[in-house]
Amino acid sequence: MPESMSGLKRTHRCGELSAANVGETVTVMGWVQKQRNKGGIIFVDLRDRSGILQVIFEESDCGAENFAKAEKLRSEFVVAVVGNVTKREGAVNENLATGDIEVRASALRILAEAETPPFPIEADSRTKEELRLKYRYLDLRRPDIQKNLMLRSRITTTIRTFLSGEGFLEIETPILNKSTPEGARDYLVPSRVHPGCFYALPQSPQIFKQLLMCSGYDRYFQIAKCFRDEDLRADRQPEFTQVDLEMSFVDVDDVIDATERMVAKVCKEAIGLEVSLPIRRMTWDEAMNRFGSDKPDTRFGMELVDVSEVVKGCGFSVFTGALEAGGSVRGINVKGQAQMPRKKIDALTEFAKGYGAKGLAYLAVLPDGTYKSSFVKFMTEDELKALVSAMGGEAGDLLLFAADRLKIVWSVLGALRIEVAKQLDLIDNDRFDFLWVTEFPQFEWSDEEERYVAMHHPFTMPMDEDLPLLETDPGKVRAKAYDIVLNGVELGGGSVRIFQTDVQERMFRALGFTDEKAHEQFGFLLDAFRYGVPPHAGLAIGLDRFVMLLVKAESIREVIAFPKVKDASCLMSEAPNVVDEKQLEELCLRIVKPGE
Repeated sequence: MPESMSGLKRTHRCGELSAANVGETVTVMGWVQKQRNKGGIIFVDLRDRSGILQVIFEESDCGAENFAKAEKLRSEFVVAVVGNVTKREGAVNENLATGDIEVRASALRILAEAETPPFPIEADSRTKEELRLKYRYLDLRRPDIQKNLMLRSRITTTIRTFLSGEGFLEIETPILNKSTPEGARDYLVPSRVHPGCFYALPQSPQIFKQLLMCSGYDRYFQIAKCFRDEDLRADRQPEFTQVDLEMSFVDVDDVIDATERMVAKVCKEAIGLEVSLPIRRMTWDEAMNRFGSDKPDTRFGMELVDVSEVVKGCGFSVFTGALEAGGSVRGINVKGQAQMPRKKIDALTEFAKGYGAKGLAYLAVLPDGTYKSSFVKFMTEDELKALVSAMGGEAGDLLLFAADRLKIVWSVLGALRIEVAKQLDLIDNDRFDFLWVTEFPQFEWSDEEERYVAMHHPFTMPMDEDLPLLETDPGKVRAKAYDIVLNGVELGGGSVRIFQTDVQERMFRALGFTDEKAHEQFGFLLDAFRYGVPPHAGLAIGLDRFVMLLVKAESIREVIAFPKVKDASCLMSEAPNVVDEKQLEELCLRIVKPGE
């Protein structure tokens, strides 16, 4: 039967004991990792969040009653042990921080018994993720998950300490907001007291933090919970946490300076990583042209090469046809892979099709100087030599090409270089490569909506010299926007905000808003602009992604206590789920199934 811990007080966590405690009587509590009965002596590995400690039960030390209880111990029993710390008599366990000591028990209380768990509670579990997430409360006991979440806690403490020291005020903004367009799909919350009306959960605190700047708070930050109803992937969740900040009377360099000093402080405190400052910067144009991505992984080369001029008069219609349609021909050089089997090249072609490619052209420069290619018969020897030269090709290299609209070429080759690098193990996973990407386009064209949409959001300030283009050539307008990238992952981003009413109204018109619609959606922000707004700028960093990258996890689910899976459901709590009919009636709602 479970016992009370009345009269006992834990003196140490398991992993806190060391040789310095030898000779002390201690009380430790935790979960039984394993029990080994060697006849007259019982070994128990006791675990808590700090680590594992070996406890020894001998009847001569603990008495017959406690020894009998120790014989009943099984994995995940919760126990309290009183005993004496001694030097380990057997071989030292180099894999444990407490591997040179043990506790010789004098008393044992079983605080809770446990059924056999559905999977072993151990680091580096091979259990399927679906099972682990169904029993997440057990999965969270695993040492590697606990280590991740403890690191996350230390990181948020470091961030709060740093930003407070820089004069930032931590201010909470509302969770129940008004739904606004120009972003991802909102999660909606029906209102009981306003039938037919809905709140939206915040995709970010964007408008409210700008209003705080209008209100004179000067420097704001928040560890903010945000929500987006979008398709999930390894680094995305329907609810996520971001480090959100905003500053008044600043420009691009001020936000970047504060952010990268904060990032450097976190990296140093969390994992001992020294980040060299200032972090290098690259314009969006340069990033796209060199890497085919606005969040490039710069830990390896294999950069894109524009060969449009080289092939514009060749006999290969795939190249010339793309150019005649206003597109581009670009390639990557996969060094030393000329002998890659055709089966693998075909697999890469199928991969490229997933990013919009109609196909993938290849040219292998064989060791003897001859070529193997999907298009060699359509080009002359001189044309092939010129193409190889433009690509920096040498004997033994494999050249891969995409020909299409530039946006598709970037997408295809940007993804392809990452895929090839992973397959060939070209990425140094011990390297942390930070990068700022700046001067994003203000707008991007939406084929679906047949209009320009904001690449970041409609409150981003255009570059000063591009303001005249808002009405005449919006596609050429650059934004005072900046993203911080780590190892090919967008860590966060921000911008200088529009603070003049006339510029904000011009921006809305460029996005296809009428003045009436703009005021309907954002009237309270535009009204605030009438009462004196300071120049301001800000940024948000994805906390989940940051921790994921620092601990080298493959998914942010490994650094979130209770994550959702790909269909935005929780396998443990079974959310989302149906609700009582009475609740729907109170909200004036009725469920209409698809097809009804």
